[in-house]
Amino acid sequence: MPFHIETWDKPDHQQRRQELRPAHLAFLARHSARLLACGAKLHDDGRDAGGGIYILDTDDRDEAQRFITSDPFHQGDLFREVRLTRWRKAYVAGQCHLPSPGAT
Repeated sequence: MPFHIETWDKPDHQQRRQELRPAHLAFLARHSARLLACGAKLHDDGRDAGGGIYILDTDDRDEAQRFITSDPFHQGDLFREVRLTRWRKAYVAGQCHLPSPGAT
């Protein structure tokens, strides 16, 4: 079962986010095969809301923790909070991942 990782930036750290962004994007590119989805959280008007969401394809909480702590955003002391939660795939990209009714 994958892990949902949600992050919240420290207040008034938008400049730090922008400084770290190129290294963060390179990190995501290196790990793209393991990411079911990821992206920044935004306000309704499209401005950066100071945090992000990752859906990491791993069954191992320790591996999910190692992943997020190796992100340049984390290493650059951007995050105020990080939460890891196991996540059940129901639908991804329009495809159902739920077992058929009656399946064992």
